[in-house]
Amino acid sequence: MTLKRPAERRGATSTGASEMLARKAETIFIEANRWALIAILSLMAVLVFTNVCLRYFTNHSITWSDEVSRHLMIWLTFIGAGLTLRHGGLVAIDNLQAVLAGRQARALRALVAAIMIIFFLTMIWAGKIYVERTMFQTTPSTRIPFGYIYLAMPIGFGLLIIHFLLVLKTYLAGGMGALQQSDDAPPVAG
Repeated sequence: MTLKRPAERRGATSTGASEMLARKAETIFIEANRWALIAILSLMAVLVFTNVCLRYFTNHSITWSDEVSRHLMIWLTFIGAGLTLRHGGLVAIDNLQAVLAGRQARALRALVAAIMIIFFLTMIWAGKIYVERTMFQTTPSTRIPFGYIYLAMPIGFGLLIIHFLLVLKTYLAGGMGALQQSDDAPPVAG
């Protein structure tokens, strides 16, 4: 029987503790993303419902509600893409991966993952340019610079990269189908 030195035991414990801390940080990140989506969707619902009620009962409406709802929908879409990816809910054509053997399928998924990350980075760059170019144009009703609305694009793709990197190991092992789970909880890196 080999006895481990205290330093070796601490190393094993600190690895477990750091893994637990990483999982806790990931859970907090997922929950923050979910609550941001809930807040945006709730705000949209309240705004649209209030406007419909005002139109029906008073024959007046909130002039900026349609515009703000549309802009919130843009933010909702981009911020929600990462969580959708975690659930395996994004469109994926994986017929070729399904017929390939283990190593070949994993290599193909690694290539697809690299292409996805390159695309996400390209969209962050394009979104940044788009934000800069539209910062001086304002929306018709609220007079908010369009750049703030289109800021959803680089932020959303940044979140998408983080979510993808957190589930990359699962994706490489089984593709988008491996990300789909029967329960509602998104897969956590592991």
